[in-house]
Amino acid sequence: MFASAFAVSSSYSAEQEATARDSSIIVAVDRDKNSQQAAKWAVDKLLSRGSTLTLVHVRANFDLLTLSLFHDHAAAEGGKDEGDAEITQLFISYRGYCARKGMHLKEVILDNSDISKAIIDYATNNAITDIVVGASTKNTFIRRFRNPDVPTCLMKMAPDYCTVHVIHKAKAIQVKAAKAPAPFPTLPPKQYSQPIIESDASRASRGDWKKTSYSHTSSPMASRNSVDRLSAYAKAPSRDRPLTGARTAPQKDFDDYIDFIAPPRPSVTRSSFSDDIDLPLSMELPSIDFAESMELSSAMSMESLSSAGKDVEAEMRRLRLELKQTMEMYNSACKEAIDAKQKAAQMHQMKMEESKKYQELRNAEEEALALVQMEKAKCRAALEAAEAAQKIAELEAQKRLRAEWKAKREAEDRKKATDALNKNDLRYRRYSIDDIEAATHKFDKALKIGEGGYGPVYKAVLDHTNVAIKILRPDASQGRKQFQQEIEVLSCMRHPNMVLLLGACPEYGCLVYEYMDYGSLEDRLCRRGKTLPIPWSIRFRIAADIATGLLFLHQAKPEPLVHRDLKPANILLDHNFVSKISDVGLARLVPQSAADVTQYRMTSTAGTFCYIDPEYQQTGMLTTKSDIYSLGIMLLQIITARSPMGLTHHVENAIERGTFQEILDPTVTDWPVEEALEFAKLALRCAELRKKDRPDLGKEILPELTRLRNLGHEYEASQVSSASTNCSSSAPYSFNNDDI
Repeated sequence: MFASAFAVSSSYSAEQEATARDSSIIVAVDRDKNSQQAAKWAVDKLLSRGSTLTLVHVRANFDLLTLSLFHDHAAAEGGKDEGDAEITQLFISYRGYCARKGMHLKEVILDNSDISKAIIDYATNNAITDIVVGASTKNTFIRRFRNPDVPTCLMKMAPDYCTVHVIHKAKAIQVKAAKAPAPFPTLPPKQYSQPIIESDASRASRGDWKKTSYSHTSSPMASRNSVDRLSAYAKAPSRDRPLTGARTAPQKDFDDYIDFIAPPRPSVTRSSFSDDIDLPLSMELPSIDFAESMELSSAMSMESLSSAGKDVEAEMRRLRLELKQTMEMYNSACKEAIDAKQKAAQMHQMKMEESKKYQELRNAEEEALALVQMEKAKCRAALEAAEAAQKIAELEAQKRLRAEWKAKREAEDRKKATDALNKNDLRYRRYSIDDIEAATHKFDKALKIGEGGYGPVYKAVLDHTNVAIKILRPDASQGRKQFQQEIEVLSCMRHPNMVLLLGACPEYGCLVYEYMDYGSLEDRLCRRGKTLPIPWSIRFRIAADIATGLLFLHQAKPEPLVHRDLKPANILLDHNFVSKISDVGLARLVPQSAADVTQYRMTSTAGTFCYIDPEYQQTGMLTTKSDIYSLGIMLLQIITARSPMGLTHHVENAIERGTFQEILDPTVTDWPVEEALEFAKLALRCAELRKKDRPDLGKEILPELTRLRNLGHEYEASQVSSASTNCSSSAPYSFNNDDI
């Protein structure tokens, strides 16, 4: 019996704690729609099924003389009071909503002219930590410039430990979060700390109906009255922290037991589907004292028990036995529920483990499938790579066979050509190596006059003629090919502006040229050996001679011949400053294609940096216009005597700034600036990056250079006529051979 009573008391204590947690949340309501949305939001977000929803309404125009009365009692006394009718109408919808949700409702009505202050005071005195309020329906302009609305005041006035939620359309549009912990315990002090089981007589004599007792009755009115009396009693111990919440089955048995022992008295409070309505702390019953009513109830119970006698005691023993059986059944049901819950948890855990294992197996299967696919892809890629490698190997073998066959054929052709040159070729004179060694005194360094990429050049005398002998260096990779090319080109043509090939020694790669007294144009422009500067008239003549010789190459028959390495170092000057083009080893015969433009694609470009055609260098498309670019750079060097690096840029800037005279070769003091400017503009046109922008050699370049050469002849003639009789009239300018 004692164990059962203690278990019921513990269950009631746990229910008290849950009720206390629910009592820390209130919803401020009014007659607007946002209040209904706030109550619905609180039920969905803050409360759970079976808990208590606390609604607080403030009557602003209530008579202060009636503050000490409950509104249900006042309604009973006053009849059809209009204010209470409105309050009743206000809470009807909430009661129905709580009934549908399976929740209890607690209605609190406050009377104050300041609504916000009344709600804050109630929250402060009743340990409220969460206030839910609907958003104001006032216009934003009116709220800002007239009176502030209730949600705004609550946000400002709420304590630091209290959280305020402003709800609009079922959403929290404003939240003022708590900034500090509550200064009071989370749960209020327990009202029933110890279960006390006493005899009926002792309780009746002492009138202590506030302790835990049990009764069993089937009377609905008795249960209803017991709920009303316990609600009033729960408010009495602590006005600051009322206890509200849903009562479970043990608590209901506890109420019925009290009703059986102490007959109920008329209730002075109103009860609804939810809990009783709480009132402000200042409201008390003026004419009904709770202690007196309890004493009166105790006296009535004692009197009824005395008159009943033994029958009542027998009935009580029967009821105690039934209560014991009921509690045993209840405990058994609880144990079964706990066991079922544990079994459900175990089954859920097993299900989770099985699901986890299934997922792991599925992941492992997917990984295995992915691995298989990856291995298949690797195998496929390896097979494709092997096939590609096999094809490449076959292609390489074919290329190697073709290369060997081509090399063999070239060797045979070269041998045939050499034999033909040695025996039957009469286009040039053939010298033996002994003749070459005798002429050069066995290649004496004192006779060496130059050095090229193919080998050294020696000055010598053959057949009583001054000659220049070019010796092919053994380690020159392209030397043999250039040697054959130069023999083929120079032996087949004669021109005053092309260097003359006198003979060759094919076995040892020796070429014999006519000797040019003044060496290369590059040496004379740079004044190597401290030679005198070249006059401007001779420079114009040299330019015209170069263009004439180049045009001869471009008009060669049956196919045009492109020099590909035109530069001052490959322009030689004789004793009369007649310029001749040399070093045609890189010259290329290109096929005659369309009408005016001859074009031939080369697999590899050749030439000298700064002189090679940029478009030819990028695309490999070789045309006669490729030599025009080299000619333009060389013409600029003739008048400036400067390095070819960035020369076009410097000349263009000088022309734009009007300082063209400063860029001319300063060693010549009598430059005709206007003619030199025309000469420079023509050279810049020749050095255009795109070949289609370059002028035609025969139609534009050579006529202009011929005009300038004639201008130089006129200048020389005037100089000769005005010179003294002691000056030589054969040449206005000459060098000593010893200076070369």
